[in-house]
Amino acid sequence: MENLRFRALADTFNRNKVIYKMPDKKPSEYFGEMTFNRSAMKEYLTNESFKKVMSAIDQGTKIDRESAAQIAASMKAWSISKGATHYTHWFHPLTGSTAEKHDSFVNPDGGGKAIENFHGNELIQQEPDASSFPHGGIRNTFEARGYTAWDPTSPAFILGNTLCIPTIFVSYTGEALDYKTPLLKSSYALDQAAKAVCKMFNGDIEKVYATLGWEQEYFLVDRSLFIARPDLVLTGRTLFGHASAKDQQLSDHYFGTIPERVKEFMKEFETEAHKVGIPVKTRHNEVAPNQFECAPVYEEVNIAVDHNQLIMYLMENAARNHYFEVLFHEKPFANINGSGKHNNWSLATDKGHNLFAPGKTPKENLRFITFLVNVLMGVNEYEDLIRASISSAGNDHRLGGHEAPPSIMSVFIGTQLTNLLDRIEASNDKSGLNEELKAGLNINVPNIPEILLDNTDRNRTSPFAFTGNKFEFRAVGSSANCAKPMIALNTILAKQLVIFKKDIDTLIKDGNDFEDAVYQVIKKYIIKSKRIRFEGNNYSEEWKVEAEKRGLFDNKTSPESLSTLVSKNIVDLFEETNVLTGRELEARRLIRLEKFTKKVQIESRVMGDMATNHIIPVSIRYQNTLIENVRGLKDILDLQTYGNVSKNELEIITKISHHISEIKRGVDKMIGQRKLANSMKDEEAKAIAYATQVRGIAMQIRTHIDKLEFLVDDELWPMPKYRELLFIR
Repeated sequence: MENLRFRALADTFNRNKVIYKMPDKKPSEYFGEMTFNRSAMKEYLTNESFKKVMSAIDQGTKIDRESAAQIAASMKAWSISKGATHYTHWFHPLTGSTAEKHDSFVNPDGGGKAIENFHGNELIQQEPDASSFPHGGIRNTFEARGYTAWDPTSPAFILGNTLCIPTIFVSYTGEALDYKTPLLKSSYALDQAAKAVCKMFNGDIEKVYATLGWEQEYFLVDRSLFIARPDLVLTGRTLFGHASAKDQQLSDHYFGTIPERVKEFMKEFETEAHKVGIPVKTRHNEVAPNQFECAPVYEEVNIAVDHNQLIMYLMENAARNHYFEVLFHEKPFANINGSGKHNNWSLATDKGHNLFAPGKTPKENLRFITFLVNVLMGVNEYEDLIRASISSAGNDHRLGGHEAPPSIMSVFIGTQLTNLLDRIEASNDKSGLNEELKAGLNINVPNIPEILLDNTDRNRTSPFAFTGNKFEFRAVGSSANCAKPMIALNTILAKQLVIFKKDIDTLIKDGNDFEDAVYQVIKKYIIKSKRIRFEGNNYSEEWKVEAEKRGLFDNKTSPESLSTLVSKNIVDLFEETNVLTGRELEARRLIRLEKFTKKVQIESRVMGDMATNHIIPVSIRYQNTLIENVRGLKDILDLQTYGNVSKNELEIITKISHHISEIKRGVDKMIGQRKLANSMKDEEAKAIAYATQVRGIAMQIRTHIDKLEFLVDDELWPMPKYRELLFIR
């Protein structure tokens, strides 16, 4: 069954794999050793400088240039002691990945020698060339100036011999050209709005911040087999491939024993992650063969986003040392589970409270219900923005099947909370606000202790599910920058909490007491946001019909959903919260439309090339072999016997000929549709043409190629098949 050519190639690679040397220390002893964290700062900074950095982190104050000089000198001393020779401003441009430009610490001293220097202005600000980064029309190509500025809230770290300083990235005119800038602004807006609401319940809360716990799913394939698949190399996914007889149908891979090769890879990237302060904690096999997941302890959202971008880099490096390739594409293999990046989002206070967790007192529970219902209200008002925040060419393939949520946005909160909200809705006074939110589960098995129930079950088909003390945004794609959905959620909730406080203040001015005012507003929000709540199977046809009745959006493709970024209510949302301007939103829409178009364009060009230069020639070669065989049979057998013997071979020849013709016709038609789309001036119209016409034809071509794969001699098939790619040896 297995093509020995590709297995031999894989075995050759694997024999030469790098052996990673684990540290001779416990993880707790080397955790964060390559990070300029609080303990390192306390050791290297003066007391005054340390206090200024802490004030910038905790209170958002600005660091003056004089203090920056001392901090830079200390950061240089620390990093050089760890082997650093260079430094870089590390930022998140709108490409979706990270960017860096390395500069050496070395400076000539004028006497033929050199010294290591790192000045305060080099720490605070740099000027990378912005000309080739996506900008969506914000700046002209000949205006290349852009600025990176230090983000002291995210610790600097060392990769290899380079000190990496997390920064924002803005244009010469001040517009955001990155993801970190609006993320920080959204966090500030949320802090201000949530803090004002919290003070209505508890006056001593001084800070509220979003937390994020990402779950990173990914596939591993042998690097040798990866290289033998041009589609994987150039697009990150298989553009064709007949299903393996066995894949995930037995669910035997899920939470199974981790293969030793994979475990060695995991040890390496986890160790490197711990060194730079990423609190990676969980690892396991996912549902599909060769699919895995890692997850950290929750962190403040800005740091968590930085760490997720960094972990993907560390995983790619470690994979190559073990002759694997990591696939972060949302759907690298058809008809099995795709990969997501579940974003577990919650709110925390400086007093250690989780605002999405039920409390121990009636007042704390009232606050919990308040924040829960305001999230429901925000999602109800901006479901289209939430859908747009997870839009991408790869995620379009994933959404709607194989445990990936659909493109219709809804919220699952579970039976217990649904019953609670229903009682509040039906009640005539605030008594409905009081409800016990924890329960025990007696499973009647001797020696097994009582299990504490969460407030909700888990609905794996829901795109946005409340899971006890957090919302799990399951619709985020595995290759995405987490900042995109987090910016949307932070901003939506910030705006909604401002509205909530105004509603409460109005009722109190009219003579209502605080709890009565909360009850009235909460009840109104519960009724209004009810349409966004769904507790059933999000894959069902019944839900699609019901969602349409409720007026919910079902934007199945990215171009459809991205159009909402410039609708008036969304522009107003971002401008009122000072997170993004209308001009910046339009730029992001154009950038993402262009990226979608180019991704699909590349896929179609790769498919056309592989079909024309790989699949068709091999199929014709095998077809000719069969034709020669039939001719030989005709020469040595009588006509009656020949007819009976050659019937099956003639059928195969006919099928191969049909599929070759359809592939050739499809490739020509796809090229024609590509040319037509490329002639369009409007980016949205062009992206829609690629999403519908070009992709539609590509799917037809794939069908014929997959059928040919099942007909053509395995020894002739030019690249590894699913049965080889999906099972690690």
